[in-house]
Amino acid sequence: MQVTFVCYNVSDGAEGISGIFLKGMSRVSGFSELIKSFEKTRDYVRDFFIYGYKVRNEFERKSSRTYDNEKRRVESWLGDNLKYDYSRRGKHTSISVDCGHIHENPLYSAYYSKSFTDNDIRLHFLLIDILYGGESLSLKEITDRLSDDYQQVFDEQTVRGKLKEYADEGIFVKSRIKKTDYFSLSKDTTESFFNEYEGLSDAVKFFSEDEEFGVVGNSLLKTAEMKNDIFLRKHNFIVHTLEDILLPDIFDAIDNKRYISFVNFGTANRVSPVSYTAVPFRILCSLRTGRRYLAAYVPEYNRFNSFRLDYIKCIKKGVVCENYDIYYEKYLKNENRCFGVSFGTRHELGTVTPVKLTLYINEKTEGFVIDRLNREKRMGTVERISENIYTYTADVFDPNEVMHWAKTFIGRIIKVEGGSEKIRKKFYKDIERMHRMYIEEGL
Repeated sequence: MQVTFVCYNVSDGAEGISGIFLKGMSRVSGFSELIKSFEKTRDYVRDFFIYGYKVRNEFERKSSRTYDNEKRRVESWLGDNLKYDYSRRGKHTSISVDCGHIHENPLYSAYYSKSFTDNDIRLHFLLIDILYGGESLSLKEITDRLSDDYQQVFDEQTVRGKLKEYADEGIFVKSRIKKTDYFSLSKDTTESFFNEYEGLSDAVKFFSEDEEFGVVGNSLLKTAEMKNDIFLRKHNFIVHTLEDILLPDIFDAIDNKRYISFVNFGTANRVSPVSYTAVPFRILCSLRTGRRYLAAYVPEYNRFNSFRLDYIKCIKKGVVCENYDIYYEKYLKNENRCFGVSFGTRHELGTVTPVKLTLYINEKTEGFVIDRLNREKRMGTVERISENIYTYTADVFDPNEVMHWAKTFIGRIIKVEGGSEKIRKKFYKDIERMHRMYIEEGL
């Protein structure tokens, strides 16, 4: 269905709808910029445009024509923010933006491209026009007006559903009089709030690029025909907006202490996704990579785990978890032994693995390194052994996460102790590999 809006000028009474012109109401086959499933588009944007590791011949959903349509749709949203590279596997398309120099996240466009039906668009304008004069009408009165004033006959259940939807979203106000629901148009508008509260527009501009509020703030600005022309964010992880659609259900489950069910498309599970039922606790964010994770307890495996949000889809809220507080208390004990987001391989409460780094730090010229060591030690301890010699010790569930951080001190590490033999061997192997690359091969 392709619908074009030429103008919309609502006035009091039935005459207002005359300002609406709908073109192209016949069914149009082929390419459309509108989407029916956000999850489908979310997967496509992530795999082909953000991480850029897939090419056209690796598109496994339907035909190559479907790939072309999906590609054209996303390109129409992102415009000049794309770059193209070539490899032996084919042409790679990815997003290329300096996130610290954009006033608006280009991925917000995906939220404004949902398709709609004939009834959706007709009812949207007709209901607003009927209630625009400030009247409060019942369902029967509204359906009668649709028939008498606009010669539009709708099933009563369809109208009731649309009224309930708009009441839930705050577009309409619902009141109950003598067991009958009445609906009126809400007087709250974006413009009225911006005019009433000084500085609100600047606040919305700030938060329009700030994490979970972003797409909401951006929508408010578009409604008021405004743009964020003030604020830029140095570390702006624009990909987060594709995950924000999951957060309302997760936070609602946390607030009400419920189970959630979801499908996880982890790196090792892309061909065969895995379904989980878990008890959610927190959303964790990596300061290094910007990736966000769901921390949860999985009763089936009797263990805590973290799941990358960009690998999660199809979240469903479940029943109330009677042991939520017990699990949460155990989670807090485990969290104190997580250097990052990994809970290792232990179950509810497991043994920790000690890791010890011995570092040489010149106290006269590298005081900033000592400051950084103390600032980033997390649950670990820093101790001065002798002049210029320091140790860092931490008891963690996953020592591999410590080693990723330890590599940032290359050139100052004297010795690595603890962890597993496999992790220590990998560390020294990486050092030898770097030595070959930069010294022997002259890179």
